[in-house]
Amino acid sequence: MSRMILAALALAAVAGCARGEKKDAAVAADSLRRDLQLAPVDTTKPLNDQPAPAPVATTAPAPEAAPAPAPKPKPKPKPAPAPRPAPSKTAAAEPTPAPKAPASAEVGTVIRTTMVDSIHSRHNKVGDVVTAKTARDITDADGRVVIPAGSAVTLTIVEISPSGNKSDNTGKLQLKATDVTVDGRKYPIDASVDSVQRTLVGRATNVNDVAKVGAGVGIGAIVGKVLGGGKGAVIGGVVGGAVGAQRAVETKDRDVYVPPGGVVTLKLRGKFTPS
Repeated sequence: MSRMILAALALAAVAGCARGEKKDAAVAADSLRRDLQLAPVDTTKPLNDQPAPAPVATTAPAPEAAPAPAPKPKPKPKPAPAPRPAPSKTAAAEPTPAPKAPASAEVGTVIRTTMVDSIHSRHNKVGDVVTAKTARDITDADGRVVIPAGSAVTLTIVEISPSGNKSDNTGKLQLKATDVTVDGRKYPIDASVDSVQRTLVGRATNVNDVAKVGAGVGIGAIVGKVLGGGKGAVIGGVVGGAVGAQRAVETKDRDVYVPPGGVVTLKLRGKFTPS
């Protein structure tokens, strides 16, 4: 039995070898066909054997670090100003303009005012204070306003009296300018009162006027007695009374009167500067 198995194995081995030889023969024949198809090579030329190029790295290069910012340049110091040359002693110094003097009204300036209050010799007395106002602007030589129009001027009565009789024009009134108000502030002023627009107003006959003629009545009675006794005395008394009444009318006082709006003219005796 074992002999039969060995014989079968031997046959199988022989068959396998035969198949291997057939396969090797086929491979050799195929290689020969490929060699016949290649182009002929000149074997007389030297071989150009060169080393293969180095493999290219596939990894990306590391990013380069950003350059550090350049430091800001320090500001250059400003050059010191060149010293000014000392002025020559012989050179004339430039004149410095003088400050402009404040606005002033000079001596002799005429100030026209109009009365705000009235003045009456029957009602006012020495020492009373009345007010006038400037009629127009008072300016200096440069046209600057020193006293604006409408500024209040204070006047003081230093003398006042009525006239002695109807035909007498000697009623007296004297005023003194004391101060003027400019922009709400009072300033003393040295000015004469050159003229006052005034009138004389008559008074009605009163008890005092009748008393003045009492002596006239007595004289009339005496004259009547001398002329013819009692009847003459009555006539003389009547005549004397009539003459006395006429005298009372003729001799009654006339008052000095300055109405509101009356013109009072002043003239500066000293320089006026409201400062």
